[in-house]
Amino acid sequence: MHRCARLRSHAHPASTPAYARRFSAGPRRQSYADTPPNLRIGKHTRVIFQGFTGKQATANAAESLAWGTKIVGGVKPGGSGEHLGLPVLPTVRKAVELLKPDATAIYVAAHQAPGAIEEAIEAEVPLIVAVAEHIPLHDMLRIHSILKTQSKSRLVGPNSPGIISAVGKCRIGFQPLPCFSPGRVGIIAKSGTLSYETVASTTRAGLGQSLCIGVGGDIVPGTDLCEVLSVLEHDEDTDAIALIGEIGGFGELDAADWIRDYRSQLSLPKPIVGLVAGTMSEVPNQVMGHAGAFTIPGEPNAQEKIDALSRAGVTIVSHPSKIGDVLKSQLSSGAWTKRPGSGSGSPSSPNTSQQHRQMSAALYRRRPSARLPKPQQQTRNLHLTSDAAAALLLSTTQTPCSPSARPSGSGALLGITIDRTSRSPCVLASPSPLDPRTIQRFPFDFTTGPSNLPLAPIVTHLQLPHSLSTLTTLRNTLTSLSTLFYTHEACLLTVQLTPSGTLHSPSFHFDDAAFRSAGRHAPLHAPLHAPLTSPNSGGLVYHRLPGPHRKIGTLVNGAGLAMNTVDALSGLATNFLDTGGKATSQTVKQSFELILADPRVSVVFVNIFGGLTLGDMIARGVLKAFEEVGVRVPVVVRIRGTREKKGMEVIRGAGLGIEAYEDFEEAVRRVVDLAG
Repeated sequence: MHRCARLRSHAHPASTPAYARRFSAGPRRQSYADTPPNLRIGKHTRVIFQGFTGKQATANAAESLAWGTKIVGGVKPGGSGEHLGLPVLPTVRKAVELLKPDATAIYVAAHQAPGAIEEAIEAEVPLIVAVAEHIPLHDMLRIHSILKTQSKSRLVGPNSPGIISAVGKCRIGFQPLPCFSPGRVGIIAKSGTLSYETVASTTRAGLGQSLCIGVGGDIVPGTDLCEVLSVLEHDEDTDAIALIGEIGGFGELDAADWIRDYRSQLSLPKPIVGLVAGTMSEVPNQVMGHAGAFTIPGEPNAQEKIDALSRAGVTIVSHPSKIGDVLKSQLSSGAWTKRPGSGSGSPSSPNTSQQHRQMSAALYRRRPSARLPKPQQQTRNLHLTSDAAAALLLSTTQTPCSPSARPSGSGALLGITIDRTSRSPCVLASPSPLDPRTIQRFPFDFTTGPSNLPLAPIVTHLQLPHSLSTLTTLRNTLTSLSTLFYTHEACLLTVQLTPSGTLHSPSFHFDDAAFRSAGRHAPLHAPLHAPLTSPNSGGLVYHRLPGPHRKIGTLVNGAGLAMNTVDALSGLATNFLDTGGKATSQTVKQSFELILADPRVSVVFVNIFGGLTLGDMIARGVLKAFEEVGVRVPVVVRIRGTREKKGMEVIRGAGLGIEAYEDFEEAVRRVVDLAG
């Protein structure tokens, strides 16, 4: 049995908090695992918008309508009338009743998004797409506790560019439409910008795209890589698959297991090309742009994910611009023929349909613990010092904890964090804090907490005596940690527990989105508890990378593309910098100021792939930096995507000696050459 299924089976306490809303799925007990088929959008899909009359939703809906998406109306709380010539309804339930939608696109602010998602679940909208970034983690854990009680609605996102069918001309998200062309390649991606690069690559190769799904960069996304693979496996328009991963979680290892099983059962499986960003940019106590792009103790790093996918038969590339040509070569091998009446290809084997397995059959298998890698102590943006952590635990739960470390081997590791595969909180336990292979997770239901979690398996795993005092100490410790986890919205809490029952070496990490988006826990996020990271401003995420040999400053839009750019520079990048998906000319100027404050920088590499970000706007920002910041080093610029030609014209026509390239590898070669 796969860990995802095995770890959902714990009993729950009788008492349930009042906020734990649950919705009935009907007389036959099904589950959220029954809903991946809802991802199959196309020309038939009827779409509504929540937040329909807002500025972003209006612009997006108008563009999507012109492209061919069947938008049938939208929702504005308490509203009525028309917008863009389509009906406006006061509630999602009323919209479902009158408009019969297959999907909803949620375009509201992060603090409003959880309520909007719940309303769509309650109205049983089949597909819910949430694009918002910075939704508080605990709000999403609550959403997942609701999703698990029903079998009608499937969630994509949050922190996702959405889902798009190039074949069916249906866009539910904000993907850059000029890059897309109907075709044969299905795309799964954690990163929006890397997915756009993949789309452009497959378009240039003449392959086009079938169904493209951005699972998003959050810690607990609504849809994971395996669930999308299970859909693309059976999709008649999809002949090849591109999989884009990054640091954080076990998703890529689960996908490798799925792919190995899939390939073993077919004589002619669909070719799969993969990329994992973050091999050179994992930094302790730093989040690399996306909320989920950090490593919880016991999770694999980027290279281990690459190795697992490669062993499963995935062709690994270093940059998404290579994916189109690689897949074109594989699809031209002679085993694939054109399908009559479509632009797609299909295997020539006549027994393919008989060989297909039931959807999700490979999703539930146990992963061997020997694969667990070295732990990385990283945070989602607020990581307290050990002294502050010990003081907070004492003031919140009256539990004493020494901030000082003890000699190695003097205690067990115990904590509460997130099990991303089960989309639930979990107890984290290891008998040896220095040996990551011994880490195990024991998930529990978010709405009920760990109070009824069986302690015997945890005690056994920690190699502690099964005595009453041990059970009491363990229960009290977990109660204290879970209290802190819920009251302050933590994402990772660990302590070390000695055989005598004392606690020491606390390491506490808290969700900054709860404060930034919803204004909760202001005292915790005050300057007194400043994070151990470089301060970010203007929506930027900037991390200085250590090492005297580094010479190339990087300015990139999108977390995945920023990680991949650092990877491509093979240890020469001085920094990770994600301008965010809504970069402006002012943002670019601020980025140059941050980059050039590092004396190691001898050349700056600007790498932009525009979705929401406009290429000409970025170009004007580069010129603004030259005028106002005083750039004294060479600058190499690559702009692709939205308004790329206009952006390149601005750069080349400025007469400032800025070098502009369209090809990524050519730009990398030049910037490395300039760095000496």
